[in-house]
Amino acid sequence: MHAPVLVLKDSLKRESGGKVQHANIQASKAVADIIRTTLGPRSMLKMLLDAVGGIVVTNDGNAILRELDIAHPAAKSMIELSRTQDEEVGDGTTSVIVLAGEMLHVAEAFIDKNYHPTVICRAYNKALEDAIAVLDQIAMTIDVKDRGTMLGLVKSCIGTKFTSQFGDLIADLAIDATTTIGVDLGQGLREVDIKKYIKVEKVPGGQLEDSKVLKGVMINKDVVAPGKMRRKIVNPRIILLDCPLEYKKGENQTNAELVREEDWEVLLKMEEEYVKNLCDQIVMFKPDLVITEKGLSDLACHYLCKHGISAIRRLRKTDNNRIAKACGAVIVNRPDELQESDVGTGAGLFEVKKIGDEFFGFIVDCKDPKACTVLLRGASKDLLNEVERNLQDAMSVARNILKNPKLLPGGGATELTVSATLKQKSSSIEGIEKWPYEAAAIAFEAIPRTLAQNCGVNVIRTMTVLQGKHANGENAWIGIDGNTGAVTDMKERKIWDAYNVKAQTFKTAIEASCMLLRIDDIVSGIKKKQAPGSQAPSKPKIETEADADNEQILPD
Repeated sequence: MHAPVLVLKDSLKRESGGKVQHANIQASKAVADIIRTTLGPRSMLKMLLDAVGGIVVTNDGNAILRELDIAHPAAKSMIELSRTQDEEVGDGTTSVIVLAGEMLHVAEAFIDKNYHPTVICRAYNKALEDAIAVLDQIAMTIDVKDRGTMLGLVKSCIGTKFTSQFGDLIADLAIDATTTIGVDLGQGLREVDIKKYIKVEKVPGGQLEDSKVLKGVMINKDVVAPGKMRRKIVNPRIILLDCPLEYKKGENQTNAELVREEDWEVLLKMEEEYVKNLCDQIVMFKPDLVITEKGLSDLACHYLCKHGISAIRRLRKTDNNRIAKACGAVIVNRPDELQESDVGTGAGLFEVKKIGDEFFGFIVDCKDPKACTVLLRGASKDLLNEVERNLQDAMSVARNILKNPKLLPGGGATELTVSATLKQKSSSIEGIEKWPYEAAAIAFEAIPRTLAQNCGVNVIRTMTVLQGKHANGENAWIGIDGNTGAVTDMKERKIWDAYNVKAQTFKTAIEASCMLLRIDDIVSGIKKKQAPGSQAPSKPKIETEADADNEQILPD
């Protein structure tokens, strides 16, 4: 006799077998097709409506995919690739999606022929190892101190972006900012933390040409008492605090019972004395500027004004850290622990200027700043937002080069060289893995093919010429000029890519496509929402022996 069987209706859906892989491949191809047209310098822009109804105009792969609202889990994981690429190396967000989409597309034929996904993944991983080996062979080491080469590289990397029309401007800003904050860790290692120590300040108005990298820090603050405190100080002595310059308030409600009137005056005197002591401890070091992250009372303001000290209060922690890095000061938690070495003397000028409607404080002309601010000017907020996105990419590229100074040819030349080399190697591979390996080699051609499509040239002719030039893994530097669609030498045109970006693109794309291919089941435990007025979902029902034989437990 059969035991009773529990059948779950509606709450558990299951797809399985080859169907899931096909669905995943289709979803991934759909994501790749959305941003395929944004690859290359002659690419199209996308206009996006974001969640709050604002408009974003961009051709940055990550910015586009970030705004998409997609339900399919495979498509979601594809979008995640672009985000990973952006965080890791800051460039190649479109290439990684196009390449992953193509890798999955060529795998579809093998799934149809009942190849096991593990076999395909093994071949893909072998192709990835060989592709990275090819990159190491054709990479060219450069001198990071040679500004001309660095400029050419950053320009070619952001040549595909919207701001490429402004020429050297963005590249100059990016190189200036990243070289300013670079710190040598010894043993040939270099740390460039663009997130912490570079602040991009966008101020609408003026022209884009007015944008500049400040040798110091700019903050959106004015001095506490504008009439009484100095707004321009040359070679200021700066003290940075992380504590309030006002009387300490009780943690919770405090009641004080006073019997005599004089006691009230004693209490007030104590408060005054406390604040005066704080200020005296600061005044001892003869600073010109005091900046605190917390509050600053009127009384403290009065004492500081008396000694000709300017003060700024309630500054962000991140801004305070940047000022410390720029002028050599140390942030102090208690005024009684101040030392002469904590005073920052590295700044050449403190000045408050009015830009548009707001006042901005400038601590500039620093001797050896390890933090800086990039001031962006422009006609509209939309333009500034796009310029900022492109500047972030440019700074990431410059950071990658400072960390690993190796170059590869751009314009699809690297992919074609990898493709040609892998095609040659595929003949020496034995067994069933040979065909997926060769398909992976062909998939690399998606990048130059997409570049050719976006230039508007004859794709078949251009690709045939390129494949002919790269036939034996020769002419590694021949690729497509994204502006004209001509087949040229990338060295002459100075179209380059950073080694880190390319290697990361290949790794991310192939590893992600292997992961998606190995998914053979999507099990969803989400209940469908009931339409109002319809019947409530039936409870799981226990079936008897007679029913259990007639009904499938889980649908295919």
